Amino acid sequence: TKAVVRLEQEAREIQDFFEEILILADVPQKAKQHFTYTINELRAISKFPKHTQVELKVDTGMHRNGIMPQQLQEALDLIEKNKLHLIGIFTHFGCADEQNGWFEKQQECFEAVKKESQKLLKKPVRFHSANSAALFRTSHFDEDIARIGIAAYGCLEMPHALCNVDLKPVLSVYAKKNSSRELDVGACVGYGASFTASKQLMVSNYDFGYGDGFLRSCSNIYTTPEGVSIAGRISMDNSSFISDEEELLIFDDARDVAKFAGTISYEVLTSLKPYLKRLVR
Repeated sequence: TKAVVRLEQEAREIQDFFEEILILADVPQKAKQHFTYTINELRAISKFPKHTQVELKVDTGMHRNGIMPQQLQEALDLIEKNKLHLIGIFTHFGCADEQNGWFEKQQECFEAVKKESQKLLKKPVRFHSANSAALFRTSHFDEDIARIGIAAYGCLEMPHALCNVDLKPVLSVYAKKNSSRELDVGACVGYGASFTASKQLMVSNYDFGYGDGFLRSCSNIYTTPEGVSIAGRISMDNSSFISDEEELLIFDDARDVAKFAGTISYEVLTSLKPYLKRLVR
């Protein structure tokens, strides 16, 4: 099994669970077994210690990281000169979940890179390009590995014209009640007094706020999957709802929260703080 992380510190935390880990944005002090490091530009090649296991990233049109395709020969020469162990070449798609033509252009570019690499290299290496969206969009898969991200959380969203994906979200978020109070007509709740009771109702405060990962842009408009409405602005450590439940389901599908927040499910999920209690059921 393999994993992909951003930094070596993250790789060390999970190294007991994976045979190999690809690190996207770090340079080691010394070569390490089971860790593979990404070359993101020509100038970085000389920074890697000899015998480091590396993969070469190629910029096929996203223009974020990677060498340009026309730099392939130079990059391979430098990798050999610096005695690095090249095991793979990959790219990343910027528009695999959209219909704007860029996915096809990047695919075509990477196919050309593969062919050129196979001519230039003395030994075979692995090739990979598919993120979650690209994998589900492809009718046949012929690369060595795929780098699955949001699909692993069951929250991949694709236009139906591209792919009808039926995945189940893997997590739900619950909050515990701090306190409750009965409000009279005209009573306000929270910072800015942005919520005003239009009738007598029960409002409770729960221990989940924007400091914990509940995006503040959901203030005043959010409704839980069970139809419970938020009351006012989300605070740093808590938020209020029109409810008297001891425990409240905040969400069971990050895609729903994302719609309220005007963002993507990835931001919702990565905003959740690591200290939040996790229960596996």
